[in-house]
Amino acid sequence: MKWNALTALFARSALLAALPLGAHAQALSPVKVGLVSSKSGVFAQQGEEVMRGVKFAVEEANAKGGVDGRKVELAEGDDEGTPEAGRRVAEKLARDGHKLLIGAIPSSISLAIAQGLDRWDAAYFSVISKSDKLTAEACRPRSFRTVHSDAMDIAMINQWVKSLKDSSFAVLAADYAWGRESGTAFKQAAEAAGKKVPLSLYPPLGTKDFSPYIAQLKAANVDAIWVAEVGRDATAFIKQAQEFGLIPKTRIIGHALIMNFVVDATGKALEGTQGNTAYNPDIDTPRNKAFVAAWKAKYNRLPTDNEGQAYNGALVMFEGVKLAKSPKPADVSKALRGTRISTLYGETTMRAADNQLLLPNYVGRVKLADGVLRPVVEQVFAESLAPAPSPLCKM
Repeated sequence: MKWNALTALFARSALLAALPLGAHAQALSPVKVGLVSSKSGVFAQQGEEVMRGVKFAVEEANAKGGVDGRKVELAEGDDEGTPEAGRRVAEKLARDGHKLLIGAIPSSISLAIAQGLDRWDAAYFSVISKSDKLTAEACRPRSFRTVHSDAMDIAMINQWVKSLKDSSFAVLAADYAWGRESGTAFKQAAEAAGKKVPLSLYPPLGTKDFSPYIAQLKAANVDAIWVAEVGRDATAFIKQAQEFGLIPKTRIIGHALIMNFVVDATGKALEGTQGNTAYNPDIDTPRNKAFVAAWKAKYNRLPTDNEGQAYNGALVMFEGVKLAKSPKPADVSKALRGTRISTLYGETTMRAADNQLLLPNYVGRVKLADGVLRPVVEQVFAESLAPAPSPLCKM
């Protein structure tokens, strides 16, 4: 009897060893990812790019035999660009077993998702949302941010604004958490540098007619305008600013403004415009070069900023699975905190105090490069510039 059991054990081991890598991946519990992003609403265009970036990472991982030998299974849902829909979709995905969540764009949706993680036994990876609240009072042990926070951007802007020759600015920013934080922080940084900011405007999300705001901006007669608008609103503002003669007469700079989809949608209106750029295909690391080459082979174009950030977030998630040797959210979360991770930006740290990925930051200018008008990096700021964790984060 013992001999037969031992023979059976050897037979099973031999069979497993003989299986192809893909079949071995099937034998392990899968990595079940819930992709929550905007298929409709004001963020729909960005949502399409984010979903494409995550799906590319999933397909690439599965083509190589899975993540640590585990097949990645993806389910997706439309957050409709609203916190309530985002929370509802994320909960359904998690309840259905897709507990590694990723992909929302506005901070309001990421904040709503973060609150439910413990109840759903899930983990969340914020790849676009920048609000400081995510890594401050709303931080959670299972909520990770793989993109720059507002605080990281503003730390960079505090240095960058000193080099700007303009002496007076106005602010036009979206009226929600991220836009308000951006506008307020820029005003403080500019005034600390001895510059004037006499006007700050906050149009509501979904604004279609910017003409009243443009009239006020023209009347303010400032040297430059700090713009922190999102999605279709950003595109609408730039088009109307050009139509009504605000630009190019008045210089535009911005926070998350010179994004590929805005540049593509506004002709040459943003040519020469400066702003931060969170991801760029020019980032000089081996992993980014490999990603860009693979992306070009599939799509015959460079990846956009949203696509690169989404792909990078998925990489971090997968690194967590590898480190944990498990796809369980609790295991992945524990493994990631405080570790060094290989990303598109190079070797970076997932800060243990607040689950913020520490990244270098970039200022770019919209130029003609590689045959297209796109942001090109002009300045690089080291990850050491990131401010200390917020004392409001209690994990």
